[in-house]
Amino acid sequence: MRVEQLAVFLENKSGRLAEITQVIAEKNVNIRAMSVADTADYGILRLIVDQTETARAALKENGFTVSTADVLAVETPDRVGGLARILKIIEEAGLNVEYMYAFVNKSGNNAVMIFRFDQMDAAIAALREAGCRLLSGDEIRQM
Repeated sequence: MRVEQLAVFLENKSGRLAEITQVIAEKNVNIRAMSVADTADYGILRLIVDQTETARAALKENGFTVSTADVLAVETPDRVGGLARILKIIEEAGLNVEYMYAFVNKSGNNAVMIFRFDQMDAAIAALREAGCRLLSGDEIRQM
């Protein structure tokens, strides 16, 4: 149920994001979801791609600092309160969301949200117990 995500450290300067996307495009890697968090001097680009190892290797070869992390892809009803329900489950389980971002595609009538939790196993258990659908890495890559 965990999805592998790339995290790329990048300097906060013109052209760096374009360079990263060009490097992976040249390897025929498709971005499925992404998020950028920044400060004045640097940023962290988080990516879910269809070929994780290919993208990781290409970025490293081009001098980027890259790491991987596990995240969860959770289907969320695409209606008012859908995300609030998921976050309430997490709150009631006493867990913390480290970060989250939206997936670029829908799964049927549902949206897909990407989450990183402070306690991943506990989050998986709480979400499953509440009847939430967690998508696999393969499902995300094929959307």
